Amino acid sequence: MNRGVTHTPIGIFDSGVGGLSVLRELRRQLPAEDLLFLADQAHVPYGRRSLSQVRDFSREITSYLLSQGAKLIVVACNTASAAALHYLRESFPEVPFVGMEPAVKPAAEQTQSGIVGVLATPATFQGELYNSVVERFAKGVTVLKDTCQGLVAQIESGDLDTLATRTILEKALHPMLERGVDRVVMGCTHYPFVIPLIEEVAGPEVEVIDPAPAVARQVGRVLDARGLSKPGASLGAVQYLTTGDPAKLSALLPRLVGEENLVESLHWDSDRLI
Repeated sequence: MNRGVTHTPIGIFDSGVGGLSVLRELRRQLPAEDLLFLADQAHVPYGRRSLSQVRDFSREITSYLLSQGAKLIVVACNTASAAALHYLRESFPEVPFVGMEPAVKPAAEQTQSGIVGVLATPATFQGELYNSVVERFAKGVTVLKDTCQGLVAQIESGDLDTLATRTILEKALHPMLERGVDRVVMGCTHYPFVIPLIEEVAGPEVEVIDPAPAVARQVGRVLDARGLSKPGASLGAVQYLTTGDPAKLSALLPRLVGEENLVESLHWDSDRLI
């Protein structure tokens, strides 16, 4: 693979800031890679959107990231992965994609109580991908689920440890804890940002599973297999884009990814990104 392609960025997108939990892990595992992150905050959350809407958004965002030179696309959104990942692979057959899959398999393999919990959006739970994962990997295991209504909005606002956020988590987790859950899966990329609070509410006996490290490892494997990995030890550049308020997202970056950066603005013109 020629140097020009290996030195192009990994494209990452989500409906909002949740995908930054994946970007954070990519930054840790693949520090040399350049990253191009797009938050479609004009449409957040995707969880309440129709399947066709999420597919349309995902296709246009993918087209935009490819126009900016992206060599691989990370669909860093569980809802978009469930709704659109297969569609995107069919629409862009030459493009490598890595998506999100609820980490039910490791939870089911590791549970001691036989009871695991999954926190995700309604659209993720309704998707074929989630049902397929449970059917394949959770035989003989009780899988409890909760949508944590309002949690995405709290995280988008930067309210990671407020009383309102804790209340949402307590409402979701207490019924699971009463039934003996010992593994809780993050089925939405927003939710890892409140893992410290989840651990407080759930207690030390419950392991919280964030899929981002496994996703970053898969990105590394795909890049290596295709000869796309960027060589060298220097830290790659990161570019942030949003269809929402760039100043608001920029203000959140130090808390969410531990670094300051400017955020550029995009906007939707009918069904096109400009």
